[in-house]
Amino acid sequence: MNAPWSPTRSAALRDPFVAYVCDDSAADAIRPIAVEMGWSPEKVLRGGLRAAVQNLAVSASPNILLVDLSETSDPLNEINALAEVCEPGTVVIATGLINDVRLYRDLIGSGIQDYLLKPFHPEQLRDAFAQAQTVFSTPKSFEPSVERPHLMTAVIGSRGGAGASTVAASLAWLFGDKDKRSTALVDLDVHFGTDALALDLEPGRGLTDAIENPSRIDGLFIERALVRVNEKLAVLSAEAPINQPLMTDGSAFYQLQEEIRAAFECTVIDLPRHMLVQHPMLVQDANTVVLVTEITLAAARDCIRFLSWFKTHAPQASVLLVANRVATAGATELSRKDFEDSIERKIDFILPLDQKLAAQAAKLGKPIAEAGKGGKLGQALQALSDRLVAAAGDEATSSQGSGKSLLGKLGEFKLKLPKPKK
Repeated sequence: MNAPWSPTRSAALRDPFVAYVCDDSAADAIRPIAVEMGWSPEKVLRGGLRAAVQNLAVSASPNILLVDLSETSDPLNEINALAEVCEPGTVVIATGLINDVRLYRDLIGSGIQDYLLKPFHPEQLRDAFAQAQTVFSTPKSFEPSVERPHLMTAVIGSRGGAGASTVAASLAWLFGDKDKRSTALVDLDVHFGTDALALDLEPGRGLTDAIENPSRIDGLFIERALVRVNEKLAVLSAEAPINQPLMTDGSAFYQLQEEIRAAFECTVIDLPRHMLVQHPMLVQDANTVVLVTEITLAAARDCIRFLSWFKTHAPQASVLLVANRVATAGATELSRKDFEDSIERKIDFILPLDQKLAAQAAKLGKPIAEAGKGGKLGQALQALSDRLVAAAGDEATSSQGSGKSLLGKLGEFKLKLPKPKK
């Protein structure tokens, strides 16, 4: 329940229905209705919410899940434990003994499909299960389009504090909200990442678990590890203790990229500079690298080094140079012209300094692109997002039309197939 539902997992791997109830009378009431629905009565199990959490932590979630909250002292808080282990796309029905309209509303608001008061009536169960089946079978609005190529963007700061994480979070939000693409934001600053914080989320342990156990990484792991912001955007991040360095040869990051590519239409990688040095393969599949910089002498020196490095190690990626937090004329360490002359290239985008908007976004727990939609900074971020999306489309068209490679030939063949009707 805490990451975007992925259509890539086969429905055959999931049970159509499982119930975890606290007493025999509830189980006896549910089993005959389950049989009517074509479900196995053996999937009505004893144990309630705690048993559901324990079992789903090590097994796939069913399509429809019923959990009994009768033995739960704090339903609203303890239901969060279920969200940590329950796969997105599962329709959850809760049941219990508390007859309180506020509890009902709060549970519905948390993502539960329905709340049934015990003892059950057969018609009550039939209606709830039928509605759950309808919800599950309804096509999801965020299913990725097979016609759009995957867009992978790496965002890197030329200097610490340049604002790369701010830009990365805004781009990921824009890809999902404005362009309607399922997007994964991956914050690879394992100890000091701020993307989850900027989006008012708890980072979870998904990234640290992946680094410590690369063999666990698969589609199911991705669905459970990413924390959902909304239907279109999910975040993979960490807040590892600073006294516990995480050692990796980089294989976990490669596997994460492969699984995320299969499950999402866009990947935004917030890539710290030291990670790029240690694991250069992280940008080998990137469509575009967004190099975020300040207009300073030190930033100019490092931009020169980065631009040279990308030509050698990521020749497939186009590099967009974004000057961030640019103050009014005369208030910068270097002039724009002097900066561009020193690095021998133009700045692609200017993001103006807006301290008031940055403070407001931080208080609201929203990316700057969302908090300042109508302002100059929000418009500049939108223009950057539009450029990235357009570049990915142009790249796909070029590779399909070239006819010089096997991928190009496959692309040409695909164009001859009839397009599905919307």
